[in-house]
Amino acid sequence: MTTTIPPSPVNILMVDDQPSKLLSYEVMLGELGENLVKASSGREALELLLKMDFAVVLMDVSMPELDGFELAEMIRQHPRFQKTAIIFISAVHLTDVDRLKGYERGAVDYISVPIIPELLASQGTAARSPQSGTSSLIS
Repeated sequence: MTTTIPPSPVNILMVDDQPSKLLSYEVMLGELGENLVKASSGREALELLLKMDFAVVLMDVSMPELDGFELAEMIRQHPRFQKTAIIFISAVHLTDVDRLKGYERGAVDYISVPIIPELLASQGTAARSPQSGTSSLIS
């Protein structure tokens, strides 16, 4: 009989300046069993990124001081985070130009508000997928 060791949880960084949204992301992703880490600003997210590795960074596009586009660009400049999946969440209607701007800065996907919980959970599950190339960041 072979015993399978469950994989270690991956780290998912959730960045939003609105605490209620962070709480809702936490509820939606909680059942995945991953390590969920919250940041209430782009600056706080950068501090956490310096201390920990993350498989996924889930972030709001519109934040004060440092918006999601700027944060994504800063993350991508660091070699350690080249394979980290960046997913933008936006409550405003994004134009194709906005989407292109995000993809150019390293986003792998956009999720619009209102968020469908199953869609968000599937993005979190993709962090563990061998095809995503991100699970090796945490091991």
